[in-house]
Amino acid sequence: MAWFIFISLAVLTIAGALGVVVARNVVHAALALLVSLIAVAGIYLVLFAEFLALVQVLIYGGAIIIVLMFAIMLTRNTDYPKISDNKQWPLAALAALAFLGVLAPSFIINRVEGTKSHNASFEGIGESLFTTWAVPFEIASLVLLVALIGAIIIARSDEEEN
Repeated sequence: MAWFIFISLAVLTIAGALGVVVARNVVHAALALLVSLIAVAGIYLVLFAEFLALVQVLIYGGAIIIVLMFAIMLTRNTDYPKISDNKQWPLAALAALAFLGVLAPSFIINRVEGTKSHNASFEGIGESLFTTWAVPFEIASLVLLVALIGAIIIARSDEEEN
């Protein structure tokens, strides 16, 4: 039963990722990304990594998609038809399928045998997050903040011109 759920979520993840690549509309691509991220959270649940599933839903499924949607909505409306009708989507879809064609055989050939599951403690995850990964986490949050401020500035400059 768990194997069937895992395969179903993996197919949903891949379908969402392909939806991001082949979507002509940026909003539809963001929603396909949300589907893919939520399916990854489901895979974490199947693997008994509840904390990672919660983080996946809250941070990626919630915060990142909301910031992405705000950035899309606050950008210039006159440029939106150019953004939503990108002529390079077949090339992007082909590149994604080629990447899948390289990864799939490598996972099949290099099987990991004899791995043991282990539960990471919340103390260990917290210590790692606030020591080893503190700087990359803060840099990512600053990049997202700068992107949101830039979108607001671009949107306001359009209002002042009109």
